[in-house]
Amino acid sequence: MKFDINFHSGIPIYIQLKEQIKYGIARGHLAPGTQLPTVRKLAVDLRINANTVSRVYSELEHEGLLATRKGKGTFVVENNIPHEKSDIQVLKTEMENLVNKAREIGFTPDEISSLFSEWAKRIKDR
Repeated sequence: MKFDINFHSGIPIYIQLKEQIKYGIARGHLAPGTQLPTVRKLAVDLRINANTVSRVYSELEHEGLLATRKGKGTFVVENNIPHEKSDIQVLKTEMENLVNKAREIGFTPDEISSLFSEWAKRIKDR
């Protein structure tokens, strides 16, 4: 899976990378057991600091999505998440990407919240 960092988006690089990895896992692009690039390789490929990649891997390991095996590398965890939870994660990731995009083009958090509230009300009224 290819990762794409936008250095001009205003969204911290580590959040962009973390969300892309989570999205890849949720969508099945990064299947359980998939080995991720080494911290150094990914940092060089993306032209970012290795500490940033290390932070992302560490946070995702803490969240139970990745596991690091000493001397072997970092892998997507074999999970037994029911399909339903996986779908929820996909939706959350999509929503997060949408919010990040709205922030990139200048929407305030209040404006975004208002738009989501309007949308939810329309669905509820159906």
